[in-house]
Amino acid sequence: MQKYSARIDTMTLSPFNAGELDAQQRWGNPELWTETRISQLIWDRIPEQLHARIEAVPFFFLATSSPDGRCDCSFKGGGPGLVKVLCPNRLAFPHFEARVKGNGAYMSLGNILLNPYVSMLFIDFTDGARLRVNGQASIHENAEMMASFPQAECAVVVDIELVVPSCSSYIPLMVSAEQPSGTGK
Repeated sequence: MQKYSARIDTMTLSPFNAGELDAQQRWGNPELWTETRISQLIWDRIPEQLHARIEAVPFFFLATSSPDGRCDCSFKGGGPGLVKVLCPNRLAFPHFEARVKGNGAYMSLGNILLNPYVSMLFIDFTDGARLRVNGQASIHENAEMMASFPQAECAVVVDIELVVPSCSSYIPLMVSAEQPSGTGK
């Protein structure tokens, strides 16, 4: 398995798979991906300046797939503190299902048990910032991990392989429907 890194030698190793390279040739501009651009936009860890922002997200989207390629994408919510950055190349989040108003299907966990590859999409609708985090997930029920997520059935730890920030184009700006306390509404 190829590890992705912002410090790769782009002349001998590409961070893109064969399909991505083909799409860049057919519809894009492959010359766009210089070594400088790759180091700016394709990382193997979450930069320290983004740790607090990720830990403040109230939700994210999680993509998983079964070994035969059937995909699932789910909304994961829980408010600020939902995601914990354990170190620059590892993060964790709780899994809430039947205990906390889930549907009890366990699609994400079931896929992770059979295929550990996941993708997480973080979108900040206040400024349009996006961050994709790809890696391999594992499920934990040990006391140390569960202490961070007391209402969870288990915790999911993602060993990060690829982090890609994206521009804010086409992201609608939104404000929370929650009213500040004391407004009387």
